[in-house]
Amino acid sequence: MASLTILKNYEIKPATVDDVSLVLSFIKELAEYEQALNEVVATVDILRESLFGKHPCAEVIIGYYNSVPVSFAVYFFNFSTWLGSPGLYLEDIYVKPEYRHKGFATAMMIYLAKLAKERKCGRLEWSVLNWNKPAVRFYKGIGAVPMNEWTVYRLTGDALDKLAAEN
Repeated sequence: MASLTILKNYEIKPATVDDVSLVLSFIKELAEYEQALNEVVATVDILRESLFGKHPCAEVIIGYYNSVPVSFAVYFFNFSTWLGSPGLYLEDIYVKPEYRHKGFATAMMIYLAKLAKERKCGRLEWSVLNWNKPAVRFYKGIGAVPMNEWTVYRLTGDALDKLAAEN
C-alpha cells in the first residue's frame, strides 16, 4: 500500500530511509511511555540496516496529521504453519499523547488490516503489556481477543549466547 487517508488531514505513509531518525525518536518516546527508555539500544545506523539494508526485517508506517508526524507502527511478517500462510505481527504502535483519542490508532490498525489482507495474511497479531489498560481497552474495542492460553518466551543476552554456542 502506498499511503492511506482515512481521517481528514491524517495520512499514513510507509517510512523511507530518510525517516530513520524520526523512527528512532518515536521508538524512544514509546520506550519512555513504557518506562523502559534505558533498554533502547537501537541507533540510526542499526535501524537503517535493519529496516532498509540488504535484508530488511521489518517495515514502518508513519501517520501525519496536517503534515506533522504524530504516530508510527513497526511490523513484520511471520508464518503460521497451521494456516499455511503468513501473518502480520505488529511490533509497536504509538500515537503521541497530545494526538490520542482522535482516531489515529484506529486508522493505523485499519491500514495494517488492509495490508494484511492485501498480502494474503491469515492473521494480524501483537502483544500488549498487561498494565497498559488504555491499549487493552482499545484493542478489545476493535474486536481483538487476548490469547490467554499462550505465554511469550524470550531468549536474550547471555541466555541467547549460551544456547547459540551449544554443539
